[in-house]
Amino acid sequence: MGTFASLMASIVVSLGLGAPAAPVAAAGAIGAATNSTFALHVNTLTITVPASAGLGNGSQGNSLSASMGTITVEDSRNGSMTWTATVTSTNFTTGGGSAGETIAKGNVAYWSGPTTSQSGGGTRVPGQLTAADKVPLSSPVIAFKGTKAPLSTTTSWQPKLVISVPIAAIIGHYTGVITHTVT
Repeated sequence: MGTFASLMASIVVSLGLGAPAAPVAAAGAIGAATNSTFALHVNTLTITVPASAGLGNGSQGNSLSASMGTITVEDSRNGSMTWTATVTSTNFTTGGGSAGETIAKGNVAYWSGPTTSQSGGGTRVPGQLTAADKVPLSSPVIAFKGTKAPLSTTTSWQPKLVISVPIAAIIGHYTGVITHTVT
């Protein structure tokens, strides 16, 4: 059995931002209209992730487990709100990405683990608390959920990937993209 040079996960981030309000017309005196505009403070819901994560070396027919680094959701929207962070994966490939040069995303499992850091009130619920709860990334998976109190909150976790390397995988440097999204 050969040894893989390394597996790498480039982590891509998506975020949702509120849009500023359009100008609003307000009624003035009878028979006249007064145009009024106002600025709306945009409160945000963001997610930050490491730019990349080195997953180490693996070998055909075995599993490789590695941390992806810290993921953080910050919710500064007004009021009591809920959010859900989801995670997806591409296939991991090397070379030309032929069948032997591809580790399918169904062979890539994810578990969020517990909250590692938090501020502000509300609840936080991990998608997969322990390694026994890991799920394949063959389709989108809930990584974490939260409900915030009226004030701003942050929630951080350090997810792990478990990659099952097929016995027929060709030796090489495999890359894939793990995407976290919060809504």
